[in-house]
Amino acid sequence: MMSNPDQDFWRGRRVLVTGHTGFKGAWLSAWLEVMGAEVHGFALAPEPGANLFRDLGAWKYLTSMIGDIRDRDAVEIACAAADPDIVIHLAAQSLVRRAHRDPLGTYASNVQGTGNLLEKLGACVGLRAILVITSDKCYSNDNSGRPFVESDPLGGTEPYAASKAAQETLSAGWRKGILENRDRAPRLATARAGNVIGGGDWSEDRILPDLFRAIGTGGALEVRNPSATRPWQHVLDVLAGYMRYAEALVRDKESKLPNALNFGPDTGEAQPVSWVLERVIETARAEGLQVEDWRHVPEDGPVEARNLALDASLAAQTLDWRPRLSQADAAEWTARWHAQALQGASPRDLVEGQITAYQELAT
Repeated sequence: MMSNPDQDFWRGRRVLVTGHTGFKGAWLSAWLEVMGAEVHGFALAPEPGANLFRDLGAWKYLTSMIGDIRDRDAVEIACAAADPDIVIHLAAQSLVRRAHRDPLGTYASNVQGTGNLLEKLGACVGLRAILVITSDKCYSNDNSGRPFVESDPLGGTEPYAASKAAQETLSAGWRKGILENRDRAPRLATARAGNVIGGGDWSEDRILPDLFRAIGTGGALEVRNPSATRPWQHVLDVLAGYMRYAEALVRDKESKLPNALNFGPDTGEAQPVSWVLERVIETARAEGLQVEDWRHVPEDGPVEARNLALDASLAAQTLDWRPRLSQADAAEWTARWHAQALQGASPRDLVEGQITAYQELAT
C-alpha cells in the first residue's frame, strides 16, 4: 500500500494551484488545506450552476484570485502574490466537445496559458517545483487498446488532444531550453491522467455529471458511446499521485526522476462506459435515490477514441504510487458522495470525510 502525501512536507508550504475553482482543483485545495498548506489559487470564476469550489463554502488557508490564464498581466500578479514553493498547474479548457466548438480558445488556454505561467514564474526566486497537469489524451492514439507508456509518441486527432500534446511539448522545450540554462531553476515535470471521477464534478458533457443531473431532474441519461473504454480512477488516487510527484521533485537533488509520469488504474483494467454507469447506478439506488435506467442514443458529433488506457508502472517504480481504490470502489465512492449531497449532506463534510477515509486505508 502506497503511503499518503507527507503532511509534514506540505504543512506551511506555499502552493499555487491554478484552476482551483474546477473539480480537481477544489479537491486538491481542500486536501492541501487539511494538511496545513498555505494555498493560493488562480482560476476563472466558477461557472453558473452547481460547482464544488463554491459549494465547499468558507476556506481556512486558501487565498483565491480570480483571473484568466490567458491574461499575462493577471498571471504575473498571481505569481507575485503567491510567491510559491510549488506550483500545480491545473487551469485548462478540459472539455473535448467544447474544444471542437472553440479550438482557438482551447489552444489559447491550454498552450499559451501554460507558456504565460512558465514565463511569469521566472520571477519567483523561491520556487522549487512546477507540475503541469496534462491528459491521457496527449498520446497519438491508434485505438489498439495498448496502454500508453511515457515514451510513446504524442499527438492528437482532435483539438483537445492536440492542445494537450502541445502543452507537453511546450513544457519539455521550456525545461530543456530555458530552465536547464538557469542557476537554481525549479524542477518542471508533467503528469498525465484522465477519466477522473469523484464527488462534486458537474462539468458539462461528462458521463457521471450528466448522470447525476439526470437523477436530479428525474430523467433518464442518454449515452452516446456505451462501449468506449476508459481508465476510470478516483480523484483522490490521482491527486495523491500529483502530490507525491511534487514532493519527489523538491527532494530529488540528482535529477533522476522522470520528467513525465502516467497515473492510471492497473494495466488491462480499463472498463467501458456502460460498466461504470451500472456500478454508480447500483450504489445510488442502494443509497435511496430513484434512478432511471440509461439508454443508448447514438449521436452525430466529434469522433472520440474508442479505446484509451495508460501504463502507470513508471509511477509505481519511482514514487511507489498505485491506485488505492479499485475502479469499482471509485464508482461507489462517487455515487455515495452524490447521493448524500442530494439528500442534504454538507459538501465540505463529504469531501473532508472521504479524504480522511482515503488516508486511513494506508494504515
